[in-house]
Amino acid sequence: MSEFQTDGSWLINRRSVVKLGAASLAASMVGLPKSARAEPEKGGHLRFGLPHGSSADSLDPGKIDNGFLFALVYAVFNNLVEIDPDGKAIGELAESFESDATAKIWTFKIRPGVEFHDGKPLSVEDVVASINFHRGPNTSSAMAPLLADVADVKADGSDKVVMTLSSGNVELPGVLASQGFFIKQAKDGKIDVASTVGTGAYKLEKFEPGVMATGVRNERYWKQGRGHADRMTLQTILDAAARTNALQTGEVDVIDGVDLKTIGLLKRNQKIRIDRVKGNLHYTFAMFTDAAPFKDNNVRMALKFGVDRQQLIDNVLSGYGSLGNDHPIGEAYPEKAASLEQRNYDPDKSKWHLKQAGLNQLDVSLSAADAAFTGAVDAATLYSESAKKAGININVIREPNDGYWSNVWMVKPFSAVFWGGLATAGAQLELAYAASAAWNDTHWKNGKFNQLLSASKTELDTAKRVNLFSEMQQLIRDDGGAVVPMFADLVLASSTKVNHGKLGSLIGIDNYRFVERWWVEP
Repeated sequence: MSEFQTDGSWLINRRSVVKLGAASLAASMVGLPKSARAEPEKGGHLRFGLPHGSSADSLDPGKIDNGFLFALVYAVFNNLVEIDPDGKAIGELAESFESDATAKIWTFKIRPGVEFHDGKPLSVEDVVASINFHRGPNTSSAMAPLLADVADVKADGSDKVVMTLSSGNVELPGVLASQGFFIKQAKDGKIDVASTVGTGAYKLEKFEPGVMATGVRNERYWKQGRGHADRMTLQTILDAAARTNALQTGEVDVIDGVDLKTIGLLKRNQKIRIDRVKGNLHYTFAMFTDAAPFKDNNVRMALKFGVDRQQLIDNVLSGYGSLGNDHPIGEAYPEKAASLEQRNYDPDKSKWHLKQAGLNQLDVSLSAADAAFTGAVDAATLYSESAKKAGININVIREPNDGYWSNVWMVKPFSAVFWGGLATAGAQLELAYAASAAWNDTHWKNGKFNQLLSASKTELDTAKRVNLFSEMQQLIRDDGGAVVPMFADLVLASSTKVNHGKLGSLIGIDNYRFVERWWVEP
């Protein structure tokens, strides 16, 4: 039994914009505990119990919106680019990639010898069609805003794909590592959205949305040192107590979303190991800025000053986290604005903002379920208690876990939400805070912010770029519709029979690549 911590690092050295070759796929084992340094073994059955998944889930690349689907698509498919355990963008199906000096024209050399599960060779046409699925006026993809500046995608011979942008974007490789940009087979320039045939480490055997997915090892997997287990199972277990019980009884080998109140108990079990990493996982209470009473920024500010952040970290995260400052950029990104004053619990300031809004008290309803994040209902209840001192009455509505992401999130005007990190800070803002973002769960539209976000994509000077991000974080903090009280450490529990190398932390636990990276004693 052991506990260790690994800090994430950023994905690209921005000084290396012109020629970015693929890095080695081998993960470093330096500094890991003995239990995690064992040589990978082939065989066995890896079984994961995850706190995500919905009956509405599908393998539509434009609708990959929860941790269960992230893990599943990274197991069955591959992207052009992946994020390695050190947080760097490296080639996956792209053997290498490079850009011109303006970061407007990107060339991706497609890796030779890769086959789909049915034996069909990977082609540049598959890549072009898969990327274009997220583009154009008729796309339904929630990932479309991340490619809004891509003007053209075309094949260059039989082994290269060229992407031409309307304006430079130094973050494009990292963006293409995001969960929806996996590559499917194409026919007549279109992909089959429902197809389960990929190039990944596992062939999908069974998929019951909101229940489970199973797969068998792809014996012809092109990536060396990946895809170790004979079989894998991803199981949706929304209830934290049920997940813990499933691990303790041997029903699953690994659980994510550990109930932190049970950490002490789990540590006493010699057959269980606790892993802890710091990433960009953060929890929010999102309010619609275009709906009363939240359309008044003084109301939003009153709610931000009305939450006791440290109390949530102590009681909901059991200390496994850090203070949030009402914006989504955490320590995993170098763009974090360290100079921004930390917002703290202040009922008097909260009352002052209510007065500016013409109110003596405020009555609102807040929807929550543990499907949003483990302990979300408790967090909402504590929030309600602390807000009372400011004259704010928060009616906590406990919503059903099943269907939370389709029936509550982005439907109810004030709700609990979790956000994992994305491959780049820019992608994090583009997907959740840009005016046109499909997952803009606060309906926030700020012209200045959108101008800054656009400018950040083409800014090659590191210092100037950091300044742009600092200003954006301040705008979100002081005008946005998200209360971001805390960043949560990534904590998982596993059987000591399960091993892994260095854990990535930028995009969830091991960047959601754990299915192909981990192994189990047969």
